[in-house]
Amino acid sequence: MDGLTFWGIGVFAAFCVGLGKGGVPVITAMAVPMMSLIMSPITAAGLLLPVFIAADVLGLYAYRKVFHARVLKIMLAAMPIGVFLGWATSAYVSEAFVTLIIGVIGVSFALTMILRQQVTGPPVYPRLVPGVFWGAVSGFTSFVSHSGATPYQVYTLPLRMDKITFVGTVTIAFAYINIVKLIPYYALGQLDAGNMQAAAMLLLPAALGVICGVRLIRIVPEQVFFRVVIWALLILSTKLIWDGATALLIT
Repeated sequence: MDGLTFWGIGVFAAFCVGLGKGGVPVITAMAVPMMSLIMSPITAAGLLLPVFIAADVLGLYAYRKVFHARVLKIMLAAMPIGVFLGWATSAYVSEAFVTLIIGVIGVSFALTMILRQQVTGPPVYPRLVPGVFWGAVSGFTSFVSHSGATPYQVYTLPLRMDKITFVGTVTIAFAYINIVKLIPYYALGQLDAGNMQAAAMLLLPAALGVICGVRLIRIVPEQVFFRVVIWALLILSTKLIWDGATALLIT
């Protein structure tokens, strides 16, 4: 793969990371699969993690005053548990199987939300036990298969936050979990000097993506925003089922 191809895909992937951190639903999940076209998924995840964190800083600034405090408290306590479990079991857990299961959960949830045809309404109080469960699952799948958004949304979409609060909360939660993931990723040797140098070159398109994402989200109608979130979740989860099933059949 030549240098032009690498940087072309890398710049677009970094821009997608920025768009996601600016609030565009699910698009961040495209980044690692995109980079996996030209390198191993593990190397791609290690290379992009500093880009995620740099984009997180801008996202945190943009949404620093708008978030759901109770949801954040639950997520910030539960998600590191899942990351630790993912790291502790990394030698034994099948990434393909986890990807398949999370895809099935995501498709089932998205279809349920679509059939209900009500994506906005009065806010729902976040319950602790489901939040701890889905937060831990989100941390685990974020570490194992880079699909933490699916279980997170299973918990948060039914809470019916307004769109800006929803975006601010998810931005802060995943900025936090990306920092937590630095420790096990470093221990697994995914943050070498070559990856860090390449990541530094991708910071500008990521920053531009954040700016575009923040501006776009503020003009999209709330009903449209949440319908896009649910349909994006359905598409992403369908892809997870395909990826997981394909990997299991090959092995």
